[in-house]
Amino acid sequence: MDGSRLQPVQVNNAEGSSPFVLVCDHASNRIPPEYGDLGLKPSERVSHIAWDPGALSVALGLLEALDAPLVYSTVSRLIIDANRDHEAPDLIPAISERTTIPGNAKIDPLERAHRIVAFHTPFHQAIGALLDRRKAAGRETILVTVHSFTPVYKDVPRPWPIGLIHGTNPAFTAALRDALLDEDRALNIGWNEPYAALNGVTYTLEHHGDGRGLDSTMIEIRNDEILEPAGVALWSNRLARCLQAARGTLAARQPVLSPSIQGHPSGGTNG
Repeated sequence: MDGSRLQPVQVNNAEGSSPFVLVCDHASNRIPPEYGDLGLKPSERVSHIAWDPGALSVALGLLEALDAPLVYSTVSRLIIDANRDHEAPDLIPAISERTTIPGNAKIDPLERAHRIVAFHTPFHQAIGALLDRRKAAGRETILVTVHSFTPVYKDVPRPWPIGLIHGTNPAFTAALRDALLDEDRALNIGWNEPYAALNGVTYTLEHHGDGRGLDSTMIEIRNDEILEPAGVALWSNRLARCLQAARGTLAARQPVLSPSIQGHPSGGTNG
């Protein structure tokens, strides 16, 4: 495929039967041809600064296990970070961890606006359109964003094999944490680790999940867990089971209305 013609967003299994909608913001390390190599070495372009290694593989595994739709970006977050607000200082990073990005060093307002229109906006429009179609069809939707993180960041080890991050409403994320612990009580789960909403890293979760009043969660898997097929299968299958269990937990907590309230228009408290 001609890389210059590749769309900035890919939607797989759009009509999947699952209540879960999967999003992978940092699925690709692709740098469109017009940007060359951004002045980076090959080793830098395949490292975690350019994408979330293993995240797309897990998301595709979840797609298969759950029959879920998946929306993912086909552009490196070094071109533009799909999980950042338009005004975020690291929307187009000039430095990532300790690596300078020469091709991003002097981005003028016109280039910034171009990247937003060319890469960021189509990605979020695709997510929004999918969620709008599901709402119009009366379909239940739980938004799940899938990420990975590096085991060591600025010389600081990150001990959690998985981290869970919530937006405004923590209920589904807490239920997912409990489901994971039900499977393995010894599992070290980072709660709002290695990042939290306060770090400005939950744009997709909040814009599409909280903004629509959806149950939602952001999953971060340490990337050394998912660099090989066995690890991808382990986490895809485990998360598929636990996402379904979390959904069941929340459903069981919903109040059951009495027949008089369900069937009579004046059954509320304003009668």
